[in-house]
This record gives sequence, structure tokens and C-alpha cells, in this order.
Amino acid sequence: MRVTFKNVPIYSLSKFAFKDVGAACEEFKKIPGVDECIIIQTASRVEIFIVSNMEDEDSPDARRNEAKGLVLNQVKDTWVSLSALEQIDIDHFDQTIEVYKGNDVYLHLLRLAAGLDSFVIGKREVYDEITQSLEKAKQAGTSGKTLNKLFDSVIRLARKMRDATGIEKDVISLGDVAVKLVDEKAGLDAKKKVLLLGTGEAAAQVAKTLNKKEIAYDVASRTIDRATGFSTIVGGTPVNFEDALAGLDKYDIVFVATTADYFIITHERIRLVMEEKKKGTLIMDISEPRAVNEDITSLPGIKLLFRDQIAEIYDESVKARKGIVPAVEKIIEKELPVLSIRMQKLEN
Repeated sequence: MRVTFKNVPIYSLSKFAFKDVGAACEEFKKIPGVDECIIIQTASRVEIFIVSNMEDEDSPDARRNEAKGLVLNQVKDTWVSLSALEQIDIDHFDQTIEVYKGNDVYLHLLRLAAGLDSFVIGKREVYDEITQSLEKAKQAGTSGKTLNKLFDSVIRLARKMRDATGIEKDVISLGDVAVKLVDEKAGLDAKKKVLLLGTGEAAAQVAKTLNKKEIAYDVASRTIDRATGFSTIVGGTPVNFEDALAGLDKYDIVFVATTADYFIITHERIRLVMEEKKKGTLIMDISEPRAVNEDITSLPGIKLLFRDQIAEIYDESVKARKGIVPAVEKIIEKELPVLSIRMQKLEN
């Protein structure tokens, strides 16, 4: 059962997340019929893997399916009770979450571990997150023979696929390239005051790169709730959007990564606050379409960079990854039946 960046905005994922993943696993295990639980929780997903003991071969299919349905409902109810979901989210909960069973679970986990179902195709980060989730569950005792076997097998197969295809070799994200260019042009260190405008996928990639480099930054979005939700699960310090623009002069570096279909930064909007600024400001706009009007370059000390200046490097990396995907999918197609048989033997 999962919610990911593919079906809810990133800033909303924090509502589905658990403050304490280990404690959440323990709560799920308290549900009658749930034997094991592993949770993968990252900046792009919240996924719950459970093993139900409602597999009594002597029970009629209808009764067994009814029991499974009751367990599933209790899992959903527990998820709601442990998260920050509001009534409006709860009303759409069933339409939001994805539920997998049997072979679909194995296929999904293989794709995830291989790097086919993440922000950046092939990124090793998701593989490491799966490995860490398994280790934490083992240490806490919330996983057991079934999930341990499944995750151990998938991790081994994913490592094999990654090595055989080279899908994780030289992987770079849009955030990696944008931050690297900014660093080259203006220097990027802990002393710089950094602002990130946006809370979508591109903004998340920038944020993750800044996190990796241990660079502090503020986050602003159209609403403070969005900025807060994004910061909770990705990072950064949420600030009010209008306050950020009104105080733009205090920032040395501004990353703009929005999906707005109009200019959010223009000469007229920032003229008064920027005219008196003594130090320069570098603005990196990686939005599609552009969200920063070029007319701001007439202001003193403003240096403006656009996505076009990193597009070739980034697009080549994406193209290289996509070219390898069919080879990975072919291996998964071959390994999935073997994994399924292995898991079935474990259950019998």
C-alpha cells in the first residue's frame, strides 16, 4: 500500500508520513491478522508492506477474501490515525493510495529497487533507502521470514541489475546540475543565504542536492501550508511567499523551480527591494515555463541563469538512463517468476 509523488503533490506527502516509522510499524502489527510490517518513507513516497496471516487454506475463498478486506480497512484506519491527514484528505484516501497484492508487490519492489520508479531514473538513493528500511525493521523485530526473504531477494537482484546494466553510473539529477552551475558562478557554501521558490519535483531535486551538501535554505510556495508540507518531508525552512519576495535582497542565491504559467519574479515586483542592495544576487530559474522575467537583469548586481544553460547536460543524462531501462525491464521480466515461486515455497 503506497502514496508517492506520482499521485499526490510532494508538499502533501507529509500528511501521509509517520513521525516515528518504527512506532508506526509496531501499531500496524497490532492489527489482528498482520504478522509483519516494513515501511519505506522518503521525500518521494510513503509505502507500507505488510504480511497478513489470513491465508487459511481450509477457509472458503469468500470468507478469506472478506477477512483480508477487513485487515486492509484496519490498515487504512490505522494509517489515518497515525498521520496528519485532514478530513478532506481522508475523504479521498481510497482514491489516493495504491494497493498491491501478490506478484504485483514483487514487481513493484523490483522496479523500485532497480531505480525505475523514482525522481531520477537509476539513482542509487532509493536502493539504499530500501536497504535501510529492511535493516531497521529487522532490528525492531517488525519484519519476519516473509518480508525479510522478499526484501533480501529484491535487494540482491537489484544490485545484480544495476551492475549488469550500469543504470546507476554517472546519474545526475536536475538539482545536481543546477546547484553545480550556481556553485561555479557564485560559490555556494554555508555562509550564503539561499532561497528555494517552488515545491514540485524540480524543487525537491534541488532541495535534496542542497541537503547533501549541508547547505541551509528557505522554502517558499504560493501558500505557507505548501512550503511547510514540503519542508517537513524534504527539508528547508518554510517562509511566507510574499515575505520572501519582499525580503529578496537578503538572499545571495535564489533557486526558482515552479510550475507557474506566468512570471513570478519581474523587474517591477522586485525593483524597490533590490535597487539598494549592495551585494549581488544570483537567480537560477529551472522552471518550465520560465518563471523569471529577463527584465530583472537591468537591476544592479542581479545575475540570472536559466534551465537552458544546464539542459544539454541534464537531458543527455536522462537520455542515457532511458536507453538502459528496457534492459532492466527485461531482467525483471525474467526474474519475477523465479521470485514468485521462491516466495510461494516460503508460504507453503
